[in-house]
Amino acid sequence: MATQLVLLALLFVLGVVCSHITGKAVGEPDHGGIVIDEIVCFAIVLVFVPVTPLWWSAAFLAFRFFDILKIWPASWIDKAFKNGFGVMLDDLVAALFSVGVLLGVQSLVK
Repeated sequence: MATQLVLLALLFVLGVVCSHITGKAVGEPDHGGIVIDEIVCFAIVLVFVPVTPLWWSAAFLAFRFFDILKIWPASWIDKAFKNGFGVMLDDLVAALFSVGVLLGVQSLVK
């Protein structure tokens, strides 16, 4: 798990840089074509769930729920940071909420 998280942290930093460059190039900081934020942050969620279709589906649904809902501080980050860091960070918040919920559910079903 530690190796996966280190790799994902590096990809997160790469995502910040690439999202910032792409956002400036297209004139929109969080353009819909920028998806590295979803890919990296969803992968973070997958690290914390068992490798089964059911848990991966639950991880996807939880991540999309929190990514769309943008619970504070994600909503604040989305408005305050119009750059690559903001693009990545609001999805990281969604990932952390998802991990919390999924770990809670896992503790109940063991």
